[in-house]
Amino acid sequence: MNKIIKDARQVVSKEKRSILDLEKRFLNDGFQKKFIKAVETIFNCKGKVVITGIGKSGIIAQKIVATFNSTGTYSTFLHSADSIHGDLGIVRENDVVILISKSGGTTEVTRLIPVFKELGVKTILITGNLNSNLAKASDIVLDSSVIEEACPLNLAPTSSSTTALVLGDALAVTLLEKRGFTKEDFAAVHPGGMLGRRLLLKVGDIMTKGKDMPVVKASTDLKDLIYEISSKRLGCTIVRDNSKILGIITDGDIRRLLEKGSNFDSLKAKDIMNKTPKIISEDTLAKNALEVMEKNKITQLIICDDKKKLCGIIHIHSLVELGL
Repeated sequence: MNKIIKDARQVVSKEKRSILDLEKRFLNDGFQKKFIKAVETIFNCKGKVVITGIGKSGIIAQKIVATFNSTGTYSTFLHSADSIHGDLGIVRENDVVILISKSGGTTEVTRLIPVFKELGVKTILITGNLNSNLAKASDIVLDSSVIEEACPLNLAPTSSSTTALVLGDALAVTLLEKRGFTKEDFAAVHPGGMLGRRLLLKVGDIMTKGKDMPVVKASTDLKDLIYEISSKRLGCTIVRDNSKILGIITDGDIRRLLEKGSNFDSLKAKDIMNKTPKIISEDTLAKNALEVMEKNKITQLIICDDKKKLCGIIHIHSLVELGL
């Protein structure tokens, strides 16, 4: 086997072993009680969760903060070294602080404990050293120890940082479940992502409306309605008299008409239109509009408000362009 691949597999194997060891830890009564206490403490927090660390632990802390915030737990990162130069002002008495330190002896983290004690905030420590002074001074200690790092020198944080990260994810997801955090809640904090668009975007937000909307009267002749369809570039036109929607005419309807060789000179919009067009509410989710189109094998939908008043029209291309 190529040595590069062999070394890489060794890294994965060691980190996998560390995660499996962490999984077994959840079967231990003592660890269970501490983890449950940590979750309950964060869940009942009246302020925010402040997560602090330095070096690789600081990077892991930032990732856990991001995961907490995206899953319903208000959180912020505090750099352990910068904290003594004014950043400690971010911590308030109703907060909960999570400290991350592999050795439990990180000076920049340890010297923060007296300040947290003075403020009366609860401290949760994720560490690989349960006998450290930091562990003894923290309110709740979660064991993230590993037998060995994936680094062949057993020095660079690799297995240990992965284990701390997984433990943070376990806290985040457990809290997500406890809060009853839904897909809709997730979408609300990810409005720019695909899920946000699927769960939040309504047809009223993206419909064609006003002067850009193709509309003709029932008495409009064939030539003029074809012009309306072509100029508005939506492949159709709505047939309406005053405020009442009478039907819809698509370019497909025109093609089928041409195939029949009808007498075009006398035809009006009312003679060609589909009198039972598919109509949806402006509050309909865009993803649901797409489902209606796919089910009925159509490419346009007329949109009305709750009083059945015409609001706009949407074409399937608009939904496809949004990645739906």
